[in-house]
Amino acid sequence: MSFHSMNEGAQFVATSRDILLQNQIKVTIGSDFLEYRKLLREERPQQIMGAPFDPDMHDLNHKNAFWLVARDSDGLMMHTQASRLINLKQRTLSGYMLKRFRDFPPAIPDIDLKRSRYRASPGANRITGDVVYHGEVWMGDTGQYRGTGLSTVLARYGIHEAMCRWNPDYIFGFMARTVAFKGFAERMGYMHNEPGALRWYRKGSDMPLEGFVSYLSNEDTRYLLQMPVVDVVDVPQPQSKAA
Repeated sequence: MSFHSMNEGAQFVATSRDILLQNQIKVTIGSDFLEYRKLLREERPQQIMGAPFDPDMHDLNHKNAFWLVARDSDGLMMHTQASRLINLKQRTLSGYMLKRFRDFPPAIPDIDLKRSRYRASPGANRITGDVVYHGEVWMGDTGQYRGTGLSTVLARYGIHEAMCRWNPDYIFGFMARTVAFKGFAERMGYMHNEPGALRWYRKGSDMPLEGFVSYLSNEDTRYLLQMPVVDVVDVPQPQSKAA
């Protein structure tokens, strides 16, 4: 049964759009990753585009990927995320990543791919079918929105878009340990967070960067999107500008 034909998420979408409108947040969704790369170079130069969404490395189009950009009342980019569909066929996510994890490095320079490693977590051994990789999640350092809960609303907005497009079996992403320990995975809506999945090394450093794998099953996602936004986050109040 298609997610489109069901009422799941309808209340979430309506409330989310009201919240974004009240806070003068404009969301744009697209599938042209050449355009997305150009936007990032101009407006998010502090964080390079992640390799999983590089159009020079992958055939990305409206059938298998999308990006989401949110802008504040001044038109400034304040949030990004992107999703990409992967058909695992008969493989598990762990089997896929054992061979392909180097295609999903963190968006930082000087990664030593030879020394880095992937470790299959219990959940990754069960994940199979059509899965969505959810990444490029970035929230600008815009003080007026800090602590408002808008990051939670925007993250779920992207998850809902992925469900409407593909109704995947699972949605997953990778998260740095330092970020995961701050509860960001939970704020985004992920119900499963497994440590020790990734260990990245930078060239010339013996200090590893640890990564969690975070994921939702199709059932988890439906449950999440059925919940009123006020049940999972304090609804942000409209932001007023100082005179």
